Amino acid sequence: MNIGLYFGSFNPVHNGHLIIANHVICYTDIKQVWMVLSPQNPHKNSKSLLNEYDRLHLIQSALEGETKIKASSIEFKLPRPSYTIDTLTYLKEKYPQHQYSIIMGGDSFSNIKKWKNYELIVKEYSFYIYERKGVQLNGEVEAKINILKAPLLEISSTVIREMIKKGKSIRYLVPDVVNKEIKENGYYKKV
Repeated sequence: MNIGLYFGSFNPVHNGHLIIANHVICYTDIKQVWMVLSPQNPHKNSKSLLNEYDRLHLIQSALEGETKIKASSIEFKLPRPSYTIDTLTYLKEKYPQHQYSIIMGGDSFSNIKKWKNYELIVKEYSFYIYERKGVQLNGEVEAKINILKAPLLEISSTVIREMIKKGKSIRYLVPDVVNKEIKENGYYKKV
């Protein structure tokens, strides 16, 4: 089975993430999308991260009843920070019957040369890239790329966290169940 790995901090998961995942299921040959929660991304500041188990719970809540998109905590078992090559190697060993592709934004792909063992990743895996406003793929890195024409929303987890700190409503930016959990637990008010 071709599985799309959608890596992220998902801090918090929002409707933009879910729209991308659903688009991949509907318009590509990928049969399942695994939203791989990164407990600690080596390229991001971990101070603003909600506890990984709380972030995982938010994703699982958002995906309740979904059969083709699932939350994955696979990186919880691996050394930190989380490097994509380590996760891919682990998955290939544990589930060799599957084929894996990587789902990412054009902004992330433009930084791929900073990734650990990026040459091996681009040689061995296909990429499904959703465009980001103002980001051009320059062809600098030779890779198997499929450009997604997914609806793009100008939503970011950073902006959502700032809105929460300022007491503004995040309704319609995140699934209702995620909004409820964030409110009830006071997530991101002090983070």
